[in-house]
Amino acid sequence: MRKIKNEELNRLSVEEFKNSDRLEALIVLDDVRSAMNVGSAFRTGDAFGIEKMYLCGITAQPPHREINKTALGAQDSVEWEHVEDIQTLVADLKKSGYKVAAIEQADESTSLLDFDPQPNEKYAFIFGNEVFGVKDELVEGADLVLEIPQFGTKHSLNISVSIGVVLWDFLTKKRLPKKRASI
Repeated sequence: MRKIKNEELNRLSVEEFKNSDRLEALIVLDDVRSAMNVGSAFRTGDAFGIEKMYLCGITAQPPHREINKTALGAQDSVEWEHVEDIQTLVADLKKSGYKVAAIEQADESTSLLDFDPQPNEKYAFIFGNEVFGVKDELVEGADLVLEIPQFGTKHSLNISVSIGVVLWDFLTKKRLPKKRASI
């Protein structure tokens, strides 16, 4: 076994990526204070081929040195938009047919293990501030609240890790065939 060289990865150009089939998912970052986390979100969004990313409130925007450092160019391939008022954005996304999912620990959340995305539905995943999480009014107004099961003492993941976990789960459930247990 050997590692694959970068030249062998058949990477898409930015233009090819923008014209490729997309995962029916949006990332919404609300008041994310670390530009490095924003850069990681771009890189993860690129890896999973999301439609678009919304940067809301105080969330840093490209061009930004720390975003560039962690995004490694994904800030150029992933479509993004800054929106000051997240409440208006969420209302507009719902009108456009997106299911809005807040990623948060809440009393009536759905475990990611039990999340069953419907084949013909598009989803917008909201990730909140690193300290305070998703705002209460967004949790209350979301179509669903998803919680990543955790078993340690912290019950806290870095936002960039959470984005990767949620998008990987979504991709595998939407695009890969379900395995059926043999009887």
